Amino acid sequence: MFRVTLKYFIANNLTSLLICLFTYFAILTSAFAADARYLNHTIEGNSLIINTNQAKVTLKAYGEGAIATQYQRHDDLFPAKHLPSYAIKEDAQTNAFVIKENVKELTLTLNKLSAVITKTPFSISYYQAEPNNKKRLLIAEEQGLFAGSENETTQVEVADTVTEVTKTLPVQGFRFHLDSTEKLLGGGERVLGMDRRGHSFPLYNRAHYGYTTESKQMNFSIPAVMSSNKYIVLFDNSAKGFMDLAKKNTNILEFSAVAGRMAYIVFAADTYPELLKNYVAVTGTQPLPPRWSLGNYASRFGYKTESEVIETVNKFIDLDFPLDAIVLDLYWFGKDIQGHMGNLDWDKEAFPNPEKMISDIKDKGIKTILITEPFILSTSKKWDDAVEHEALAKDENGKAKKFDFYFGNTGLVDVFNDKGQQWFTDIYHTLYQQGVGGWWGDLGEPEVHPSDTLHTLSDGSVVNADAIHNVYGHQWAKMVFDNQLNISPDERPFILMRSGFAGSQRYGMIPWTGDVSRSWGGLKPQVELSLQMGVLGMAYTHSDLGGFAGGESFDQAMYIRWLQYGVFQPIYRPHGQDNIAPEAVFHDKKTQDILREYIKLRYKLLPYNYTLAYQNSTTGMPLMRPLFFDKSVEKKSDLSVFDNASSYFWGDAFLVTPVVSPDIKSVTVDLPAGVWFDYFTDKNTVAKKYQGMQTINLPTSLEKLPVLVRAGSFIPMVDAIQSTMDYDATQLTLHYYADNSVPSAEYEMYEDDGETYQAIEKGLFELLHFTAKQHSTLQPKAKKLTINLNRTGKGYKGMPNERAMTVVIHNITKAPESVNLNNAELNNAELKNAELKNVDWQKSSNTLTITFTWQHQPLTLTVE
Repeated sequence: MFRVTLKYFIANNLTSLLICLFTYFAILTSAFAADARYLNHTIEGNSLIINTNQAKVTLKAYGEGAIATQYQRHDDLFPAKHLPSYAIKEDAQTNAFVIKENVKELTLTLNKLSAVITKTPFSISYYQAEPNNKKRLLIAEEQGLFAGSENETTQVEVADTVTEVTKTLPVQGFRFHLDSTEKLLGGGERVLGMDRRGHSFPLYNRAHYGYTTESKQMNFSIPAVMSSNKYIVLFDNSAKGFMDLAKKNTNILEFSAVAGRMAYIVFAADTYPELLKNYVAVTGTQPLPPRWSLGNYASRFGYKTESEVIETVNKFIDLDFPLDAIVLDLYWFGKDIQGHMGNLDWDKEAFPNPEKMISDIKDKGIKTILITEPFILSTSKKWDDAVEHEALAKDENGKAKKFDFYFGNTGLVDVFNDKGQQWFTDIYHTLYQQGVGGWWGDLGEPEVHPSDTLHTLSDGSVVNADAIHNVYGHQWAKMVFDNQLNISPDERPFILMRSGFAGSQRYGMIPWTGDVSRSWGGLKPQVELSLQMGVLGMAYTHSDLGGFAGGESFDQAMYIRWLQYGVFQPIYRPHGQDNIAPEAVFHDKKTQDILREYIKLRYKLLPYNYTLAYQNSTTGMPLMRPLFFDKSVEKKSDLSVFDNASSYFWGDAFLVTPVVSPDIKSVTVDLPAGVWFDYFTDKNTVAKKYQGMQTINLPTSLEKLPVLVRAGSFIPMVDAIQSTMDYDATQLTLHYYADNSVPSAEYEMYEDDGETYQAIEKGLFELLHFTAKQHSTLQPKAKKLTINLNRTGKGYKGMPNERAMTVVIHNITKAPESVNLNNAELNNAELKNAELKNVDWQKSSNTLTITFTWQHQPLTLTVE
């Protein structure tokens, strides 16, 4: 009774309480800045624990280059300070470190990264060791922990009138000194430009419906920055907060929050790829997704009946469009948009035989993905059951918290609560037994999350919504991921979700960029969004291809350009409101004919794309990579490349420049070092070649996406297929882009059964190794090219014993005199002899094609 009365007291005396808190925090701020000083330290295991006159400060080292720091004030009254780290993976192991001390400083060193603790006034600076025993300052605390306030402006609707209300909130956080020239990426999904220095924004996951070319707040915040100085700093806090990148104060980075743990992690490395590897070593790597997830999806808002689902699948097949999954939006559990959310069971009038429907389309190679939301309407069929099982977040009286939002009067599943998790996972279990192949979690910010909603954690403690808002989607994904593996331990989960937190990648989360406007303005920021998320671990961030929101009429050019770009983004999923069909099969013949070839190319590139997924799961490297990840760019002092979101790398081989405006005849491309070939060149035309380190204008047409391929690249491909069910590992086409500027090249292709969970960890895979080397011969101007093939790995069920190989070597400008395979000459006659089947040189395209059977023995192909 006392607790309930106290809660009412707090609610009814909030103004007075805030005034007291402001005074308290103001005193703390000035006191900590002036008086914080070191008292003593101890080492407990792999933890350095420092006592100051005002706080306990704990430092831990992780991986090859990460130091985590947590402040716990002795007199702290801050809410939810006991919360755990949601960013650090559950099985993260701390590392040993070296401690040195003198009168003024204490230094913790992990490999090249060191934390230098100044004793009085107390503060911590972070350095990276460089050659010649030099140390480079990365980032330094302005002061330790600070306390203060932030203004929050929200829109409130009263009697159909929307007004803005500003509240002043007490916060704690950290401030860091910045170099005056460094550029900063980070903050997660926002449309602000690649360099986000000079911006300030909330750390609070909130959907932005119909956004275009600017958005300060979206559905997926990551409280971290990646600096051009090759460090990442992550604010390890789950609460509503704020992030200021040198907007309020010159050269000051600030993180703050209204509740939660006060901690941060600094990551450092010598290169950006190594930096990202150190980041995912602590926050977790993305599990390898199923191969089918890299295929094409049919998706809209939404398919309303069983017959519509079946007709849509058949139309893809009849029109020769590859397809691997169909996504069912909220109509699967109710005939209307409003009033049914939370039913979480089939509407049998619209879907009378769902299990048969799922089975029938599965036989055609198509998976069924269902939307689920965490909101349970009080009018839904599951409301009473959810209340009875205590599955919902509570109000101050211990009852299920109810509130209104667009879809109706609702409660919210408490995914932090053991009872809420059990209730929700039972529903997923039932649907999985019916044949559902993947999960779509929507509205998981949560879209509406009143501050006075109370969540019960697994340790029994209770916190309000603001304390854990930003990790709701993260925790939901973990619940679905763990449950899926409990049901089917050997099957890779598929989890599509709109909102998460730093580290959500370790639960297999595949995020998308929200309800984007169906317009050129909606297309423009998509590269920026995916790149920003990819450099902080969320490598499968993708857009609703074609746009989601609005649009009065079909814009053919915009639609084609968006779906062309999609071939080189992590997930190929057209999706939108159904006033305009998101699926290419429902549009005109010209649109179909252009896009059919691009979607087929997506499938032909499966070996290459699947290898990108392998690279991401082992190193954290995103599939879409910013230009500054290139080694040649890293050495340049010009930091303008950090601003470039016009072009990006798809893996190492491709440089992609999407067309994001109408009536474009050419695009401007800043070329990295090396030689680059125009990828989309007619079959009987020599690919145009460009020298790197210059800016070019690359011609384009509606039929042609501007894509370049790097000299020295291997690109493995397969023939076009209807779905990944037809994927054939016994036949492989290997393209190599030869050039005299590349004396040697190497590539590693990953292959497994496409579905076994932890195939990498279990060793159930093969690696195909390809290397190329250009040799000069004794004869003037004569050249020799050797390509070596080898295979390693334990293997997997269904692995082919041999492969029918087609090797296509580009940029062979004259007919070779001989082609040898392990010193056995394939052809002594002139290569223009039409009767020869296994060697073909085409003068019109400067390509040499060689076919042979490879039984996976070490093999050398020699061209002279």
